[in-house]
Amino acid sequence: MYSGPVAAHLFLALALDGLPDTIVILGPNHCGVGTAVSAMVEGIWQTPLGEVEIDSIMAKQICKNSGIIDIDDSAHIGEHSIEVQLPFLQYVYGNRFNFIPISMMMQDEETSRNVGEAIAGSVNDRDVLIVASSDMSHYEPQKEAERKDKVAISAILRLDEKELQRAVEEENISMCGYGPASSAIVAGKALGATTAKVLSYQTSGDVTGDYGQVVGYLSATISK
Repeated sequence: MYSGPVAAHLFLALALDGLPDTIVILGPNHCGVGTAVSAMVEGIWQTPLGEVEIDSIMAKQICKNSGIIDIDDSAHIGEHSIEVQLPFLQYVYGNRFNFIPISMMMQDEETSRNVGEAIAGSVNDRDVLIVASSDMSHYEPQKEAERKDKVAISAILRLDEKELQRAVEEENISMCGYGPASSAIVAGKALGATTAKVLSYQTSGDVTGDYGQVVGYLSATISK
């Protein structure tokens, strides 16, 4: 009820863009289970909208190119940040897509760059969509959340993963998926992306009317 209206702007844009060959979904590891960066490379995920199969060939190639991404199913069992994207994607594409889930417990600049470069190096002329799952500021007063999130969003719009990492650290921005966002920026630039665009930004206060403690949400695209 909070993030959905914001996310809908992104998934409309994806619906208009067409079906990709495969989808890489990057998410933060909230649970602390599994290895530092964990991918599943085989299997099927099931939601109330049906089943979606993992792209085993590209998933294994990403792990090989990275050297730090472990094949580890345990990190995904109790984690929501990746699976919450699937019903939206299924609504847009049906069950006609394959995907690759990568969960990031370590989100520092070096790790994020490694993951992004490994993804970009595994594309091989395919049409690959990269989705970074994250909330923005957590449990801040509305004005403070907007101020902090504006700093992070500015770095994203400049496609500057280094600046995003710096902003999160120096401004103490409680953005849970800054690593996935950084990796998406790195991969996007390596694949020729030159622009980023904000589609929607809101907070939970816009839904509840309580602006004392809010969580921020952003939909943005990175494209050629």
